[in-house]
Amino acid sequence: MKFLSLATATALLASLITAHPVFDELTTPSSPIDYKRAPAASLRQVSDFGSNPSKVKMYIYVPDKLASSPPIIVAIHYCTGTAQAYYNGSPYARLADQKGFIVIYPESPYSGTCWDVSSRATLTHNGGGNSNSIANMVDYTLRTYKGDPTKVFVTGSSSGAMMTNVMAATYPALFAAGIVYSGTPAGCFYSQSGGTAAWNSSCANGQARGTPQVWAKMVHDMYPGYEGERPKMQIYHGSSDSTLNANNYNETIKQWAGVFGFDYQKPDSTAQNTPQSGYTTYTWGEGKLVGVYARGVGHSVPMRGSDDMKYFGL
Repeated sequence: MKFLSLATATALLASLITAHPVFDELTTPSSPIDYKRAPAASLRQVSDFGSNPSKVKMYIYVPDKLASSPPIIVAIHYCTGTAQAYYNGSPYARLADQKGFIVIYPESPYSGTCWDVSSRATLTHNGGGNSNSIANMVDYTLRTYKGDPTKVFVTGSSSGAMMTNVMAATYPALFAAGIVYSGTPAGCFYSQSGGTAAWNSSCANGQARGTPQVWAKMVHDMYPGYEGERPKMQIYHGSSDSTLNANNYNETIKQWAGVFGFDYQKPDSTAQNTPQSGYTTYTWGEGKLVGVYARGVGHSVPMRGSDDMKYFGL
């Protein structure tokens, strides 16, 4: 299957000043919140969800009061995290109790529990990497619980945010929307040496810079020939992020603006101090692309459960 053309890879990677990538860990978000929820339903592991080429673990939360044709949210943890930690530290299970949707919590199989956002396998539709395994979890959940295929969403923090961009790029028909909390563009961590879950210092440090066209081509090359609808995307990033430099916000906006055909320098609207003081929200295409830049916020931007529900239409 076609991946990155030589011209595309060269145009981006030549700007990275990247030596051989080495594995590292992203920092755990500070002070994770322990969200309270009803005790009856619980997080449980599913081991027989189908083909799992990269050995990602699947955990699922199904609320006691499940909606008819329930929506599904895939919530992807950060480096050093686990499915249990993201279940405890994110608002989605509590909101599932209120709204009746299902939450899938994938768990990374690697030491340090970062996600593979660097290998050709994970950056290719049906390529056999982490993205493939997570997509199969969604297919299993849709079949088993008669879920609504038009209401499948993906979100994540830090390394999970990076994987959120990858999922939106490799499986665009599967998701209606994605919300990215402090990530990097899809393909930014691509490892020329073939590393799985490899670290890319140039990308992390904000040195990976490309045109919207170059970034968009990386997305298109992850699923060659796909011409269907793509998920709307909301991108959060903090200006004081010292783990994944804030320039990754600009490059991620460029990437999705390039995919959607927007001028990244000309948002349709700009709202200061929205959704809170110090945050600025930029909107393109009536919400098809939304950027939220959090002034003075580090790594990573805290999750905003109620706002996520609004963006997902839940």
